[in-house]
This record gives sequence, C-alpha cells and structure tokens, in this order.
Amino acid sequence: MTLLLLTKGKNNCTIKLAYANNINIGGDEMRIALSSSDKDLDSNLDLRLGRSPYFIIYDLDTDQFKATENKGESSSGGAGIAAAQQLIDESVEIVISGNVGPNAFTLLESSNIKMYKGESISCKLLIEMYREGKLEEIKESGPSRKGGH
Repeated sequence: MTLLLLTKGKNNCTIKLAYANNINIGGDEMRIALSSSDKDLDSNLDLRLGRSPYFIIYDLDTDQFKATENKGESSSGGAGIAAAQQLIDESVEIVISGNVGPNAFTLLESSNIKMYKGESISCKLLIEMYREGKLEEIKESGPSRKGGH
C-alpha cells in the first residue's frame, strides 16, 4: 500500500511517499496463505513456496478463501522473492509452506509475516492444525534453490 505523509514544519510542508505492508483498514481479518498444488482446500500443500503452482488465501474469520496463481512459479529466477512479494500484496499475516528460501524468508520476516512449516497434506487439514496450534513456526530460512525447481 502506498501512503502519502504530510508533515508540517514551521515554515514549510513536506509530502513524503511511504510504502507500508500489511495495513488493514476497516477490518480484523486474519489471512493465511498456503502454497498449494491446486485451487481448492482439498489440495495438498506444495512444499515449495516459490515454485508452488497456487496460493490458497484463507480468511480465518469468515472461512472464505480464494486461489491465486503463484507469479513466482514461472519466474526464471527469484521465484521466492516474487512469491513473497505477492503474498505481502495480498496482506496475509501467516504463510504455511514446507520450505521458505533465504530471500523470501527475509522479505516475509521484514513484513512481520509469520511462517509455519507444513507437510504434503490437504490445505484444509493444515488450516485446522494452525487453529489448534499444532504447526511449527519457521524461525530460519531453508536452503536456497537458485533457479532450481
């Protein structure tokens, strides 16, 4: 989200451009992103954040979800960065995946997005496991794949 900040000094006004992530205006929605092998909640988690075909964006408050294509999947390089930026733009607060590479990890962490480790089971089951506090938080990045699949 882009914001304009107006600061008023004694003899002047300054307008600054600011970029902010995860700003939620007018709601308390908690959104989870899961790296998914397909477009529905019965799909298994794809363990590769940057190269997963889809993301399931799930709202914990309304139990609504949408599936979106991962822009990083077809990237020749920097798939993790592209995927992480896409999730930041979706205003998610939680990411569930199997592996988060160093660049994606840094970007998500700097945007205050928590990451949790999942296994190759249905996204629906992983959401329930998250709600029950059964998923392990990812505290450090996985290995870099450097353009690999």
